[in-house]
Amino acid sequence: MSIKTNLRDRVRDYLLQQMQSGHLKIGKTINLAALSRELNISVTPIREALTQLQQSRIIKAVPNRGFIVSDLDVKEAEELYGLVANLEVMAIESSEFDETRIAELKKQQEVFENAQDALSRIQADLEFHHLLTKGYHNSLALEILKNLKTRIFFYERAFTSDDSFYNKSDNQHEAIISAIEDDNVPTASLLLKMNWMLILNYIQKKLTE
Repeated sequence: MSIKTNLRDRVRDYLLQQMQSGHLKIGKTINLAALSRELNISVTPIREALTQLQQSRIIKAVPNRGFIVSDLDVKEAEELYGLVANLEVMAIESSEFDETRIAELKKQQEVFENAQDALSRIQADLEFHHLLTKGYHNSLALEILKNLKTRIFFYERAFTSDDSFYNKSDNQHEAIISAIEDDNVPTASLLLKMNWMLILNYIQKKLTE
């Protein structure tokens, strides 16, 4: 059972990485046979991993096509960003930030500021949020966040290529770090939620244009 579970998780992590790197795009069919050959494993753990991703709404099953990366829509975006915001707020309110963690946030913020293209900015932004929450001692919540942010990647990859948009997010990142340095978690939590809602509002407009 352990070997079977490890194979399933290996496939899931591989697919998530392919999605985050942009190799698996919206509407792309996931070929089970090709994936089985590529990873040198049977299709059984692959189907199990795909079922998990389907339950997370990252992919969907389409008759006569198999599994594909799901399309984007406003309602899902609202639910997705709202849930991630609430989970991250819960995470930082239950975390402690020492000098090392604050230094990591500042270093990652520099990476975000210096990103040269849209994909690099998205990945740097998601890593900043990962560093914010990694001190939360709830592995289940962090696993859920990981899956949800994989789905968020598709929304941001599709719509957030405008540099002016990232200037606002940049300012919010700096304010979050400053609030954490001042040991003002309530303010950091509010700013964090505002940061996710800023992105959501932008995506809502793009989806309804």
